[in-house]
Amino acid sequence: MTDRTIAQQVADFALASDYDRLPVEVRESVKMRVLDTLGICIAASRLDTSGFARNYALRLGGGGTAHAVGIPAILSPHQAAFVNGVLAHSLDYDDTHLPSVLHPSATIVPTALAVAEETGATGQQVIAAIACGLEVCVRAGVAGYDPATKSSLFFDHGQHATSICGAIGAAVTAAMLYRFNDEQIVHSLGLAASFGSGIIEANRTGGTVKRLHCGWAAHAAISAAQLVAAGFTGPPTVFEGRFGFFEAWLHGDQARPEAMVENLGDEWEVPGIFFKPYPANHFTHCAIDAAGRLREKGVNPSDIDTMTLGIASATVHTIGEPLAVKQNPQTGYMAQFSGPYAVATGLIGGGGLGASLADYTDELTQDPVRKSIMAKVTVVADPLCDQIFPMQFPAVLTASLHDGTVLREEVLANKGGSKNPLGFDDIARKFTTNVEVTGNTAMGELLRDAVERLERLEAVGELMVPLGREI
Repeated sequence: MTDRTIAQQVADFALASDYDRLPVEVRESVKMRVLDTLGICIAASRLDTSGFARNYALRLGGGGTAHAVGIPAILSPHQAAFVNGVLAHSLDYDDTHLPSVLHPSATIVPTALAVAEETGATGQQVIAAIACGLEVCVRAGVAGYDPATKSSLFFDHGQHATSICGAIGAAVTAAMLYRFNDEQIVHSLGLAASFGSGIIEANRTGGTVKRLHCGWAAHAAISAAQLVAAGFTGPPTVFEGRFGFFEAWLHGDQARPEAMVENLGDEWEVPGIFFKPYPANHFTHCAIDAAGRLREKGVNPSDIDTMTLGIASATVHTIGEPLAVKQNPQTGYMAQFSGPYAVATGLIGGGGLGASLADYTDELTQDPVRKSIMAKVTVVADPLCDQIFPMQFPAVLTASLHDGTVLREEVLANKGGSKNPLGFDDIARKFTTNVEVTGNTAMGELLRDAVERLERLEAVGELMVPLGREI
């Protein structure tokens, strides 16, 4: 037992977790997540929404110390983190933690890199700050996980845990790189808890607002730390208090506050965060692989009468409802949240590899072949998937062919997760593919080299400066 509040225990953890005390697997995992996040930012740099974010940041004006992807001008840290956070989450290609079902790196990594440029932090300091921010972020998400229903209370309430908890974790990251003491870290958490936000209706019916969420969370975290430095304070009971984080977001008694601090610093969630092999909502990935197995067996879309995609009950509302919308996405972005589109992609897309960025374009959503496949797909809750979720995002695809044949494909573990992991070389290949979208392979080689020796960098400016060029 301890009389320290949760925020105070988090501060103790952050101050005790310097680079030398991190487990080796945590250090290596962080480096992979930095490389993965930067590659996604680069690949997303040409999206319209990325331009909107850059223009917004530039209109705010003022000098700064940090770089954002595709902006030659030097920005303030919170503006740079905002832009890079928007890009990092815009392709839905960023990593996922289970069972919290949130995407931590897209907020934490941009926050760390922006503040590190301002403070002149070393690579080792950046690795430690990212590790702690990721850990706190996902543990805040797990505090909202209901084991009885196997669902996220955040998502059940329409809240985007990624941005809400991202602001919390990123506040720790920023505070560490600003070299705050324990009281200042607690205050940073107290402020960031008031700044975290995000609702997920856009997952169901469209809109690009979700792309803003990680950038805004990073912006909020740095703003919170800077406001603490200016003199503002937050409540020490920001999490467990009567009107604190758990009560506000999780209706108090539904929260699992112990998840935030139990074995904190001894047991790490960071190495187990899932990487994404495909640029779409993580719930769709096993559907892509299941459809890919049908393709490998020689099934042609024209052979198929109907298909049923079985997934976990908790994911149906994200990738299967409203079914008419999911069978007819109007943009590449909407397609990333469509179970029927995932099946179509697995059957005919991805160059035989499953799925690629090239599969998620506005034009391909109107492709007659894909539209005809999507019209054949219904999405239902599957009992087998419910048994496994949310430790994996499984899929069971049943295809009824015109000749009466019924084929069933079960994909019960995600690529990039603990049962089918990706290594540094796999992430490096993903990074290279993402950079190739821009044609700037030379820059990609420089960045990969810098990340590989991140722990030896005296300052992360070497890593970030090339990203400020026009892409």
